[in-house]
Amino acid sequence: MLNIKKRNIPFSPPDITEEEIDEVKNVMKSGWITTGPLTKKFEREISKYNGVNNSVCLNSATAAMELTLRILGVGPGDEVITSAYTYTATASVVNHIGAKLVLVDTAPDSYEMDYLKLSDLITEKTKVIIPVDLAGKICDYETIYSIVESKKHLFKASSKLQRVFNRIIVMSDAAHAFGATKNGKVCGNISDFTCFSFHAVKNLTTAEGGAVSWKNRSGLDDKWLYKQYMLYSLHGQSKDAFSKNALGAWEYDIIYPGYKCNMTDISSSIGLKQLERYNDTLKRRMEITQIYDSALNPLGVKTIEHKNNNENSSCHLYITRVPGINESERNDIIKEMAEFGITCNVHYKPLPMMTAYKNMGFNIENYPNSYNQYSNSITLPLHTLLTNDDINYVIQHFLKIIEKYKKA
Repeated sequence: MLNIKKRNIPFSPPDITEEEIDEVKNVMKSGWITTGPLTKKFEREISKYNGVNNSVCLNSATAAMELTLRILGVGPGDEVITSAYTYTATASVVNHIGAKLVLVDTAPDSYEMDYLKLSDLITEKTKVIIPVDLAGKICDYETIYSIVESKKHLFKASSKLQRVFNRIIVMSDAAHAFGATKNGKVCGNISDFTCFSFHAVKNLTTAEGGAVSWKNRSGLDDKWLYKQYMLYSLHGQSKDAFSKNALGAWEYDIIYPGYKCNMTDISSSIGLKQLERYNDTLKRRMEITQIYDSALNPLGVKTIEHKNNNENSSCHLYITRVPGINESERNDIIKEMAEFGITCNVHYKPLPMMTAYKNMGFNIENYPNSYNQYSNSITLPLHTLLTNDDINYVIQHFLKIIEKYKKA
């Protein structure tokens, strides 16, 4: 029986406690609110969590991806491959640096790119592959690296850093996947570079923010690489604001015209408190996905497998696919859910359906699997402010509504 009282179930509000609020107050009173000691501490804690030597905090995952491509020396004349099924940030950074964007369709009935098609799209111009860990589920990097090795003979390094790898570089869009694990490895220590988002809707938030971690690698000068991120993220300035603030240390140089995308200590203070309880956050998100699964899977609703013997996703999104419905009916279901105070979403409309990418020459007809994933996809609320009663409320209304759309 459906609950009578209407509830307000937001899609993904931030889980902020008094500890985060108190920490922000402390930073505000400290006299140092931009990039400083707390940001450096947050970087160290992220590195420790991911089991790597270094991480860099920035103002978004978008900045993390773009700066990584620029530091790698990727630009005009190069090609970068990513999935057609992702948010624009994954692809727009390729456009920003002047490289050619190459989109690959998903595999049938999958949100991951079709690895056979990926292999076919690699050319001598391919410098980077950007897999997307959608919903917090880690991609099949063993297959990706196998493909990269099989195409190693095509790779032509055009920068010192590219020569360290001497093959196509794998840079993950792990905006959803902080804390996910697969085959005993944590996201952040699987691909060459891993870019995270700490946006307000993410599992771990800094309000706005992001980070990049990179695997420990022989021949890779971590100190040099870290310095490049510092330069690129703060106008190419040889000293950050904290260093300049030391007595008598005003003078600095501009090494090259850089960008402005550093993380502040205010943001880092939130992130540090979020990280302290992050394992509990992941545990609760997994509990919620399992409640959803137990109710929806037996009735034929398709969902992402967030947990199995060798992996745990970060459970960032609970994406469902309702068999037998079309795009219009999917939109009607979302509207009907809203009438009961339940906010749903769609992740994502494939890039070739968007005006900007149509104007680049992409056509959704060439990405049929991506369209099929999208056309009957509905993302249900998943966040740690949900009670079990809230979850059951969502399930009851969702099942009742989709029942009307079942084909005779």
